[in-house]
Amino acid sequence: MRWTVLENETEVAYAACDRIVSIAKQAIESSGQFHIVLAGGTTPAATYALLAKQHCQWECWHVWFGDERCLPVGHEDRNSTMVHDLFTGKVPIPADQVHVIPAELGPDAAAKQYACITADQPPFDLVILGMGEDGHTASLFPGTDYAKDILVLPVFNAPKHPAQRVSMSAELISRSRHLLFLITGASKHDAVTRWQQGEPLPVALVNGIETTEVLIDSNALGHK
Repeated sequence: MRWTVLENETEVAYAACDRIVSIAKQAIESSGQFHIVLAGGTTPAATYALLAKQHCQWECWHVWFGDERCLPVGHEDRNSTMVHDLFTGKVPIPADQVHVIPAELGPDAAAKQYACITADQPPFDLVILGMGEDGHTASLFPGTDYAKDILVLPVFNAPKHPAQRVSMSAELISRSRHLLFLITGASKHDAVTRWQQGEPLPVALVNGIETTEVLIDSNALGHK
């Protein structure tokens, strides 16, 4: 795992955008496709806004989601709505290559449906993850015993609203060549410290097959 410390959240967003564009180019040159798993949250949102301004082979992109909140289609608090408004709605990625979690169906039905379409998926090229103040990532929260053999999990008791969600499992997230964490803000410092000290937080359960990198700003790391 590589930790890259940057001055502020703006630098994290620009560095993340550069990483994504570079990995996308490599993947498309290698296989003709680029499969990326996106995260929700305010830190990744700045990166998506930057991505929308790039010139890429968008027709080769496939977009997946690491987790989703069980809310109606188009709800402002859904990750897919945020991603559409900032990114996928602004670039010509074919609509059938944006693989939204059908979370409006409820946790069980949505998890089963998303598991079906990801089960035979080759390793993703890149997974983007954030981290909550409690050390959660995607919708994998501390203190929850998640089944090890399920690729997509129904979540019923998330400590943050809404309680019902759908999340890729740590196993499925880790089926990615590259994994990139985006972590900013002083409120994340405690969880970062616990992670670095070896506490088994959800963020510690995932790793990329080839690389795992944490792009973190100085506030989150506790530097002034």
